[in-house]
Amino acid sequence: MTTNNAKTSGVFPSLPAILVEEGVRAALKEDLGRAGDLTTDATIGPELSAKVSLVSREAGRLCGVDFARTSFALAGAGLQFEAFRKDGDTLAPGDEIARVTGNARAILSSERVALNYLCHLSGIASTTAKFADLIAHTDARICCTRKTTPGLRAFEKYAVRCGGGANHRFGLDDAVLIKDNHIAVCGSITKAIEAARNYVGHLVVIEIEVDTLEQLEEALSAGATTVLVDNFGIDGLKEAVKLNNGRARIEASGGINIDTIKDVAETGVDFISSSKITISAPTLDIGLDVTLG
Repeated sequence: MTTNNAKTSGVFPSLPAILVEEGVRAALKEDLGRAGDLTTDATIGPELSAKVSLVSREAGRLCGVDFARTSFALAGAGLQFEAFRKDGDTLAPGDEIARVTGNARAILSSERVALNYLCHLSGIASTTAKFADLIAHTDARICCTRKTTPGLRAFEKYAVRCGGGANHRFGLDDAVLIKDNHIAVCGSITKAIEAARNYVGHLVVIEIEVDTLEQLEEALSAGATTVLVDNFGIDGLKEAVKLNNGRARIEASGGINIDTIKDVAETGVDFISSSKITISAPTLDIGLDVTLG
């Protein structure tokens, strides 16, 4: 499992610029299509300039400033982008995030891509922050899953970190997570763990999912260092933590939401994974206000 200790560090390293640019270019190509921005080109003179402000309409956690900056930069008209907030900042309604000045056509043709990324990623960061705040008094950390929007996983997992969460594995290739179907086909928990340990290098994390306390004991006896306990319920999680007695790291999963996470964290588990912070996160309302230059 790949994690980032955002809970204690408060540091949100920017994504590689090449990844951001690749995503933004694809989004602009999708939006501009074959003929460009018909509406803007038909109604806005090529000589007009404008000043616009990106403004938060509601409280939340910011993520996606580099995506907005890149959207306007790729418009190709030398637009000036000035950011007043950075990723990971807490927003209040009315906060000005950034200001863009320059050719009006270029601004209007690239604004939707900039806002789409800002609103979507800030929504994930904001939802994650709500979960993280509820368990801040415990040692547990909220983690995302592989349930992400196709093509946007690296971006959405970055947003989770900006919200104070931690990342689970990024894909099938960076960690081993032995699930119930793997166990069923392999024959047993012990056989699955031994097979995985013999196959991967020592730097690859091996985690296994269990559904019962009996399976948990078998996993621990087989030398598992991280165990995902799935749909245990609060009482079951307490028993799992007690049975584990510090032998492995325990991750709780299944049915985790904003109403249950506090009770789950207080059972003493190490990690809590939930898709609610990614695929179920609502967007954060961020708007663009225009004044002619």
